[in-house]
Amino acid sequence: MTTRLIGLISDTHGLLRPAAIAAFQGVERIIHAGDIDTPDVLQVLQALAPVTAVRGNVDRGPWASGLPTTAALTIDQVSVYVLHTLHDLALVPEAAGFRVVVSGHSHRPAIRERNGVLYVNPGSAGPRRFRAAVSVALMDVQDTLVDVRLMPLER
Repeated sequence: MTTRLIGLISDTHGLLRPAAIAAFQGVERIIHAGDIDTPDVLQVLQALAPVTAVRGNVDRGPWASGLPTTAALTIDQVSVYVLHTLHDLALVPEAAGFRVVVSGHSHRPAIRERNGVLYVNPGSAGPRRFRAAVSVALMDVQDTLVDVRLMPLER
């Protein structure tokens, strides 16, 4: 069985660190949970792997108007829901069949499981704010199994 490696990133705020690019070498897909701030970030990520991105609260202007506020995708047998702010979650993920919810906004990396749903915030990969760690996450998916690990990025 093949394991699929997925890169999770959020809150780049126009800064795509070389360490984030290095962490995503070999990923099959990248999920960006918003606050991208500039289309250049998506272009660089797209050169690494296909990107699923949602619009965050700072993503404005013509380039961002085409980004959805939420996204849903299936990787192997795992359904993933993506939004920027977890507070805006307008569905019950377990009832809707989602196994993973990816969000950003808080700049605080976190992995929590509740009611069979894995909630992942990869943290902020952009400029350091709020004393939070600068990080991304890598998600391994194999059939119905999911393993997520946070990847701190150097300054």
